[in-house]
Parts: sequence; C-alpha cells; structure tokens
Amino acid sequence: MHIGDDDNAVGRRLGVGPRRRGPIGHPLGGVMTQTVVIAGQGYVGLPLAVLAAESGHFHVVGYDVAVARIKQLAAAESYVEDVSGARLAGVLAAGTYKPTADERDLDGFDVAVISVPTPLREGQPDLSHIEAVARTLAPRLRPGGTVVLESTTYPGTTEELVGPLLEEGSGLRAGRDFHLGYSPERIDPGNRVWGLAETPKLVSGIDDASLAAVRAFYDRVVNTTVPVPSPKVAELAKLVENTFRHINIALVNEIAIFAHELGIDAWSAIDAASSKPFGFMRFTPGPGVGGHCLPVDPVYLSWRVSRALGRRFRFVELANDVNEHMPDYVVQRLMEALNRRRRSVNGSRVLLLGLAYKPNTGDARESPALRVAELLLELGADVHAADPHVVEPIPVDPRLVRVELTEEELAAADAVVVLTDHDGFDWDLVAARSAFVLDCRRRLARQEAVELL
Repeated sequence: MHIGDDDNAVGRRLGVGPRRRGPIGHPLGGVMTQTVVIAGQGYVGLPLAVLAAESGHFHVVGYDVAVARIKQLAAAESYVEDVSGARLAGVLAAGTYKPTADERDLDGFDVAVISVPTPLREGQPDLSHIEAVARTLAPRLRPGGTVVLESTTYPGTTEELVGPLLEEGSGLRAGRDFHLGYSPERIDPGNRVWGLAETPKLVSGIDDASLAAVRAFYDRVVNTTVPVPSPKVAELAKLVENTFRHINIALVNEIAIFAHELGIDAWSAIDAASSKPFGFMRFTPGPGVGGHCLPVDPVYLSWRVSRALGRRFRFVELANDVNEHMPDYVVQRLMEALNRRRRSVNGSRVLLLGLAYKPNTGDARESPALRVAELLLELGADVHAADPHVVEPIPVDPRLVRVELTEEELAAADAVVVLTDHDGFDWDLVAARSAFVLDCRRRLARQEAVELL
C-alpha cells in the first residue's frame, strides 16, 4: 500500500506559520474517531493523553508498564500536578480514556505517541524504553497508521532507531505503509500560563504525508502547531531549547559565585541588566538544575557530537561542570555562614525548604536539593526538609527527616536553606522565625538574618 500525499502537505511543511486548531481528517480522507495510544503515562504522556481524550475525537489508550501507576489512574488518582483527579474521572467516565498495562489493549491503534523516559546511565544516553515500546507497537502497526516519538533524544533517533524497529516488527515500510514523525514535548510542570494546549507544538515527519498525519493529530489537541522540515530538525530544536537554558543558567550561577567573592550583589546587577529592552534575557542563579530536561538533554547533544564528529561540545561541558557543582557551593556558603556564627555544620540542625527541582511541583527528579541534603548529612548535620508537593518516594538518605513547615521547626533550626520557592510556603513566617536563612531563590526580603546565594 502506498500512502498518498496530502494536497497541502508541502505548503504546510515549509509553511509560513502555525495553524490554529481545526477539524481533523484521516490523511486518507474523512473525519473519524481514532484510537490513539500514548505510551508512557508520566509528566509528559499523561497530560497529552487526558487532553486528547477530552477533545472527544479520540479513544485514548494510556499505556504504561508500571502496574501500580495504572491502578492509580484507573481509580482517578493523579500523580501529576497538571492533571487533576476530576479531569481523570471525567475522561474515564466518558469512556474516552483507558489506562492499561496490557499490550493487547494496543491492538488496532491509528496513532501511537511514544513519551517514555530517556535517562542517562553512566553518562550515556539510555534509549531502552524507546526501543521496548517500538518493539511492542511494531506487530500492532497497520497500514496507514501513524507513530510519533515525543521523548527527548539525540538527532537521528526517529529515523535511525524507531523507524527500523517498527519496520522489522511489522513487515511494513515507513513512509510507504505507515507515517512516522517526531514532535518534542514542551511540558513545563506547574506553569499556569503556558500549558500543553497553549504552548506551540513542533511537528515533523519523515516525508510530506507523515508530516500531514502528525500535524493532523496534534491540531486536534493543541492550539498551535509549527511544522519543521524533518525529524532531525525537530529533535535538535528540543535540544537547542534546553541547552540554551542550561548554558545561561550556568553563566549566571558562575557570575553569582564570583560576584559574591568580589563583594558585589549579583542579584541587583541582574536586575539592572534586565532593564535593557533588547539584547538581554533574564536568568537567575540557583542551587543547580534538575528535572527531566536540563541535567539530561544537553548531554544527549554533546554525546551525539562526540560520537558523530569526534569533537567535544565545550559549552555543554562547561555548563555541566558549573551546574553540577552548585549544590557543593550552597553547602560551602552555608558552612561559611555557620562559622561566622561560631557553629560547625557537624551537629547543626538545618531546615531545607523544598525538595522539588522547581516551584509548585512535586517533581524531585535530579533535584539539586537532594544533593544538598546528601552533602550536609555526610558532614554530620541534622537535616530536616519541608516540601508539601513531593509526596512520592524519592531516592534520599533515610537520615533526612521530612517535616512540615511550622514555627517550631523554624525556631529549632540553626539555619534554613531556601532551595525551592513554593508559593505555598508561609514566607512571612520564615522571615520572622528563622535565626539565619541562606536564600538560594531570592524569595525573602533583605534583612540581617537573610543571605542571598
């Protein structure tokens, strides 16, 4: 079977701009309700699955190998802040969303989206989750079907890894018998302005027909789609976005370190620079980077450059070095502050505010706060931590004492370290009852007991 080209595919592929959400038709013609598989029901896959199910145009199968996670979803219990239990209950009751760990439920899909983790293992990209899903989908792939990769990865993964695995397991040919494309996730957990629907979605395909099919799906889910020339361009675009942030965060972190040693207020200097209406973008210092993107994505790009070209990506390596050592710098600053108060870290009671990698979320993946806690415990500190958002088990030393932010905890602490500035914390109470605060996020007003990172 040969998939015919969409009449407007070429124009849209190189097109002059994004298209607003509109009616969807199958690439072969005709409006229909499609079965969509979203493989991976985490911070990326679950919001997409629920939003697609809410559109009323798809029957969505949310697939995940974690059985406990599927049981939670079936009971309308959400573990992702951007998806409420009420929204889950709504799509479950409507019958437009089915969470499952059973591969048989994937049979007969029209569109499949792969949104599984791509972690680093010993500094190397681990694509085992992508490979496993591709092998699971392959025998269930039918002529005319569409497969989209969303997981962040190095340029070339869609065409060099996913496509061959799907062809091998299905006996079909990408571009001739089925559509294949890449659309990078742009999830920002906790962002109330730029949610999944509001954030422009890059879409790509291995050919014009694939681009048309990929775009047809996302046009029904998000407000704006932006076509790009190829999956490699889309894959690189995702890495460019996060490498840009990673490098600029490293820059201001190093500026903050040196400014402190020079006796200059780095935060005020950043405020001053931010008054320039052009040629400057504001980034602020912090205790390091975390989450599923910044500690990982630039390494994928650096690894690809090294493997393909035999050269080093020096900017990424420098940014990694600065950001990975910011927790050490936080502990160093805390040690200096305690010493000025004639106290040793060993035996001091330290209260950490925030364990998540960013405010107003429960995501503690790769969070620099966990490394700060680990370093302080190694130095003999009595470490307590408050974070109302982080409820799932996290890989942290059992000596860390989880507490609520109370007047008693603040009064008992020799030092408080602000690592994640959740809006839900009572910041007036923190300012009033703390003996000393090392504020890594500039959340508190300047006063004698507060020191900025």
